[in-house]
Amino acid sequence: MSIAFLVLGAIALAFYIPEKIRGYTVKAVFLKSAVSVLFIAVAVTACSRAVISPFVIMGLLFGLLGDIWLDLKYVFRECDTPFTYAGFISFGIGHIIYVTGLVIQYGPGLYLLAAFGLAAAGAALVVLLEKPMKLSYGSFKPTVLIYVFLLLSTMFTSGALFILQGGTALLIFFIGSILFTLSDLVLSGTYFGAGKEGPVYLILNYILYYGGQFLIAFSLTFLK
Repeated sequence: MSIAFLVLGAIALAFYIPEKIRGYTVKAVFLKSAVSVLFIAVAVTACSRAVISPFVIMGLLFGLLGDIWLDLKYVFRECDTPFTYAGFISFGIGHIIYVTGLVIQYGPGLYLLAAFGLAAAGAALVVLLEKPMKLSYGSFKPTVLIYVFLLLSTMFTSGALFILQGGTALLIFFIGSILFTLSDLVLSGTYFGAGKEGPVYLILNYILYYGGQFLIAFSLTFLK
């Protein structure tokens, strides 16, 4: 069933992207939500009894909420700032849940210090390179710093666990978290830069983002 929902997700995404290119509409928001519901369905139908399963599902649910908030900011432009903060908060909570699930599933250890240290360094670097990357975070700079730390914590924690323990589930989760991170890198140019709002950037962002979320969800298939 999880593979079937993966296929349906790809089909729904193929309908969503052209609608999004045409404009920021309520229809696009509903289509985007449908794609997000499908990556949640992948996780739910993985039939995994692993401890991490409910954490992944909850993380994906907060991803769905983040999707809705960040699209609504374009539909209701007068509410741009609060919807952007809501999106950051929703995705940030999702990453906290992912990391918590990984730690509970695989146990705490010194790898966490390395993962959090690398995440903190990466977050600081993103803020320090604001001008060289031709970005302007403005009042969102503290939020960006915290969010990037949480984002990278998911990637480095899953990466460290894969190095230490191996396994298909961790490999797929790690690859998914890398794609998620790359999608946010593309999105940062759209939100805080200039000249990166075109269809190419939009398509790249969604392929990376949904690829990441679907892989994170699908990783549960290999945990029993």
